[in-house]
Amino acid sequence: MISTKRILLFSSLVSLWIASSCGGSKKTENSLSEGVIEYNAEVVDHSHPMAGLAPGSATVKFKDNKLQVEMSTMGIFNTIFISDPTKKTLTQMVKFMDIKNACIQTEADMLEENKNYELKLEETKETKKIAGYNCKKVKASFVADPTNAFDVYYTDELGLDSINNIGPYKQIKGMLMQYRLKKLGLEMCFIATCVKKEEIKDEVFEVPAFYKIVTRTEMEKLFEDIQK
Repeated sequence: MISTKRILLFSSLVSLWIASSCGGSKKTENSLSEGVIEYNAEVVDHSHPMAGLAPGSATVKFKDNKLQVEMSTMGIFNTIFISDPTKKTLTQMVKFMDIKNACIQTEADMLEENKNYELKLEETKETKKIAGYNCKKVKASFVADPTNAFDVYYTDELGLDSINNIGPYKQIKGMLMQYRLKKLGLEMCFIATCVKKEEIKDEVFEVPAFYKIVTRTEMEKLFEDIQK
């Protein structure tokens, strides 16, 4: 006859094995694999030529490990980023007056672009709640300038742990809830304010046919022209 102690021991080992198989991710009743996150957005360097066109908020739609980030300034200048870690691509769409351009970057393109935005990330034991979710603190600093440091927070209760597989935060296994990002020379800080459960359609992560596919050089030229 199997003793109660042996049953308890076996149950504990099975539970530990399941936790290890899931990568130690602590899912809760609030956990979501798809939905919408609203962020406050703020320019880091207010003297930047593009600071006046920077949005004050961002809307992120996520489904499993895909992200769509949409930002708009007074409804005139609209920017959308689509991140697909499976394909290892980052697509940027810009809509400005009668211009509708899209640039699709590969992993090699992003590695080249992020050479000057390489981060050193250090996990801490500190936590705090952001938009109702338990978030873990990471200390971030620039490899090229360690004195330039800032705090990053993420949660493992949203999306999948491979959601950051491209870009400077690929080491972090969870949804970024407070972080910085730099694109085409403009660095911004994002802090989540609200998370909503919502069904996201697959076409959200596709480029509409009316966008013109351009090179990174052409996209950079567009931003240079806007600054003049």
